[in-house]
Amino acid sequence: MYSRVPSASSKPDPLAVFGRIVPRDHALLALLAEHYLLSTDQITHTFFDGRRTAQRRLTILHRLDVLHRFGRSGAHGRYGSLLYTLGPVGLQLHPSVYHDPAGTGGKPPRSSLERAKRIAASGQVNHLLGVNQFFTDLIATARRTDGARLSRWWSEQHATTVYAQAGIRPDGHGIWTTSDTSTGFWLEHDNDTENLARVVAKLRGYERLTAFGPRYPVLFWVPSRRREASLLGVLAGLRSASPIATAVHSPDPAGRVWTLVSDPTHRRHLHELPSDHGPDAVTNPQRFDDL
Repeated sequence: MYSRVPSASSKPDPLAVFGRIVPRDHALLALLAEHYLLSTDQITHTFFDGRRTAQRRLTILHRLDVLHRFGRSGAHGRYGSLLYTLGPVGLQLHPSVYHDPAGTGGKPPRSSLERAKRIAASGQVNHLLGVNQFFTDLIATARRTDGARLSRWWSEQHATTVYAQAGIRPDGHGIWTTSDTSTGFWLEHDNDTENLARVVAKLRGYERLTAFGPRYPVLFWVPSRRREASLLGVLAGLRSASPIATAVHSPDPAGRVWTLVSDPTHRRHLHELPSDHGPDAVTNPQRFDDL
């Protein structure tokens, strides 16, 4: 039953579909409920050992109405791998409070197709893919590294809601665990589209948060050495209660790629960056338990 691919023209039995959803499918749907979309490659690296196996399973889930999928098009036609979002069955199984990448204030979509259209038309597809690539690369590292795991992955909207009092707007929040060390972080995924003054202004919210919440490093994930050098030059004389680190886009964000602004003498692994989960208090909701 697991391996049989329904024909493209057959209409799935709504009740029978639920019995075909395995734990790995539920894990994928949970990610899509919060993070909106993932590419074939990202799903492969997160859940599968090979691309063909991933494609086969994704085709099954698409034909069972568990997933929607769409491609990106440019002047020379479609490019990149297919992108997946929650389909009708997926949205039933994993109802989501995240309806639109453009903001949280709109009306809930009337259907999974309307939600998918909002995602595709949001103008944020490439940004979402870039942010999600960072986290799926961490998961891929954890899958091949004993004792490593991504213990938490929150979207921008999730983190912004939890820490609304501080006014932070990270592109993502995670906690990376290796053996007995858990390193929280805020991700600022940079594509060299904002001037440096605006980038640095984002630190004000994190500074406010350190007074009552976690003191996690703010990670500026930038597209080039030139951009990193410019950013480090601006940040060099800045006093901050939040650790700040920079690195250039690469397939291994857990590796020795991070420059700590307060001590830029050498590159560090992600788990070597200073991190404090903050006080166990009502001002620090959903504090991570290190035990």
